[in-house]
Amino acid sequence: AMQRVFESVSVVAPSEATLLIEGATGTGKDLLAKVIHSASPRAEKPLVKVNCAAIPDNLLESEMFGYVKGAFTGAERDKPGRFQAADGGTIFLDEIGDLPLSLQAKLLRVLEDKEFYPLGSPRTVKVNVRIVSAANRNLEKLVGNGLFREDLFYRLNVFRIRLPDLKDRRTDLPILIDHILRRLCITRNVRSPEISEKVMELLLNYPYPGNVRELENILEHALIICQEDKILPTHLPEYLQVRSPAG
Repeated sequence: AMQRVFESVSVVAPSEATLLIEGATGTGKDLLAKVIHSASPRAEKPLVKVNCAAIPDNLLESEMFGYVKGAFTGAERDKPGRFQAADGGTIFLDEIGDLPLSLQAKLLRVLEDKEFYPLGSPRTVKVNVRIVSAANRNLEKLVGNGLFREDLFYRLNVFRIRLPDLKDRRTDLPILIDHILRRLCITRNVRSPEISEKVMELLLNYPYPGNVRELENILEHALIICQEDKILPTHLPEYLQVRSPAG
């Protein structure tokens, strides 16, 4: 599954195509967006991320599109938004399924005309950006429920990449565990400990509802607790230890 993802990336990254990345939380959608930007002709220009779920609805429009002086109380100067910050580069719209309907029409205009009105401005601003979006919710279902514009979905869905859950890529687990552990040890400036057979068995058989991000958290937890040269089951988070009667 990951090999297919990498093959897709090598084809789509050099293009200007609008891209939709789908996958559950923690599968690495933001990392994939960085890879695509770095392999594109826009690599030397900014990659700007907007998490549509993390910014309150009443602030999202001004964050994305900016505002002009006097647009609202407290707007004492012009403030460019994320789209202007990404001009010439790539904008990554994470959790696009959480974008309010009121802003979806404005985003559609950016996709179609490469221009938008900053909040409170009578004049449009033109930008040259590539849009990469990501969703952990099923956008087609949201369209069917009237929560996401169908025309916007089709404009975002020019090229789609689906990131598999970690439980569906079990053969990658030993490689990922080794890579993440080495990276964490380099960051902490400590020697990489050995992983006991029991721990490896637990790690290889856990379903990882939080995907790669959860695996990183588990290994970081183990490194903090472990004071020896070997990671044992007692160094793992408690919820993993109880999965094994011998743990």
